Amino acid sequence: MLAFNMYFIPLTLPNLRLPRQRKAARSVQQKLAGELAKLKQKSFVQLGECFGKFIPSHLLTPSKSGRHSRNRIFSKQNTFWAFLSQVLDAEGGCKEVTLKFQAFMTKSCGKVVACSTSAYCQARKNIDESWLENIFKHLSQQLSHAKGRISLQGRRVIVADGTVLSMPDTVENQEEWPQQKHQKVGCGFPQAALCACFNLDNGALLSYALGNKKSHELPMLRQQSDTFKAGDIFLGDKGFCSYYDQSTFKDKGVDSVVTLARRKPVSASHALKVIDHNDLLITWPKPKHTKASSYSKDDWEQLPESLPMRQIKVVVSQAGFRVQAFYIVTTLLDPVLYPADEIAGLYFERWDVELFFRDIKTTMDMDILRCKSPAMVRKEITIHLIAYNCIQSLIVEAVAHTKQKVRRISFKASLQTIRSWSIQLAQKMPDKERQRLLRLLYQAIAKNVVIERVGRSEPRAVKRRPKNHHLLTAPRHEMKITQHRNTHRAEIALARC
Repeated sequence: MLAFNMYFIPLTLPNLRLPRQRKAARSVQQKLAGELAKLKQKSFVQLGECFGKFIPSHLLTPSKSGRHSRNRIFSKQNTFWAFLSQVLDAEGGCKEVTLKFQAFMTKSCGKVVACSTSAYCQARKNIDESWLENIFKHLSQQLSHAKGRISLQGRRVIVADGTVLSMPDTVENQEEWPQQKHQKVGCGFPQAALCACFNLDNGALLSYALGNKKSHELPMLRQQSDTFKAGDIFLGDKGFCSYYDQSTFKDKGVDSVVTLARRKPVSASHALKVIDHNDLLITWPKPKHTKASSYSKDDWEQLPESLPMRQIKVVVSQAGFRVQAFYIVTTLLDPVLYPADEIAGLYFERWDVELFFRDIKTTMDMDILRCKSPAMVRKEITIHLIAYNCIQSLIVEAVAHTKQKVRRISFKASLQTIRSWSIQLAQKMPDKERQRLLRLLYQAIAKNVVIERVGRSEPRAVKRRPKNHHLLTAPRHEMKITQHRNTHRAEIALARC
């Protein structure tokens, strides 16, 4: 009996507990920390599962200090894949991305995880621009090693062109990229100029420069001079016809093929040599330096006094073209290695750069940007270009073991295939099954071949009429006041009747 009482006495003493056989109950803070740890181990990479092999993991690791270094639901890796998923989605809104993220996390954790657009937008805002630039440069360097065009001695052909992007009408965007002068304040949108260099062989975007309406394509092209290596061929339209740039490219070992502009064609009587009826070897004299020149006087003084060029007249006999004849000037002087017909055919393929921009602006909806600050606009442009290079990398990977050409694969169909297959890739499955699905994805992309329709001619006309809405000829708040005033006058006139 004494033993019995001694056993139960400690239970009656205050502030004394026997050691428990199970763990103590966790506090709310500990439970939250555990959930965050689970979310940190998981990743949003499933939405970009097919792109993970093109972006190394060390570029997506959390920062050691500062932004994106703490345990957050929208970590550095999750924010990147969510941002990339946003530009790949057909809708492209922040709400759709957060709902998709919530669905994925809820399926992984077994309960609903709170995700708001505010948290996602703040995480995007904390992304460093230089970090996105590093990812873009990594992808462009991967794609830049593709083989050149066999028709021009296996040399890599880089084509450049410019385009214009529109964005929300905010004070910050107007200061960075002002609208056109002829537009009234409040009736236009900020416009940014984009000049980009593409690999003509596989459509890879190698570099780009951003400017405003006052930025010409030539200065923006010079900002991308590191893109060109010795042995490359530069392909451009008449906007890039410049003595300074052709000479600078030649000094780097880069040849040029551009359309003649701002100079009169040289006749056969003034040519150094007549190679053929429409193929002349000519000399360009050094131009004079003026205030309108886009380069300094010191750079002008270093230019040679003359530049040997080759002038080729191309006669267009195919229907559907706006011109019947034009002139090409090039530094490819050897008519045996580079026949005139092949150079003319190369310039005919320059139109592919317009298709590249169509894939980015129209297919990926980058024509009208969404962000309202210049910093976020630059990030939005960079993430679009990263997504474009990711899709091009996937197309190159898909046709690697086939006889199909990269440029014959439909970009839009490839994007639609990725959108459809991402749902299957986001599910939990063994690695072997995932690799099998990726191989089937490559096969599906390789079958999206665009039929080459030679000689196709379509009129540039639109059949569907636009809706009969009034044009915004004044700021919206002024038009609302005017409309209210006219309505009030109509009511008074009706009451008098």
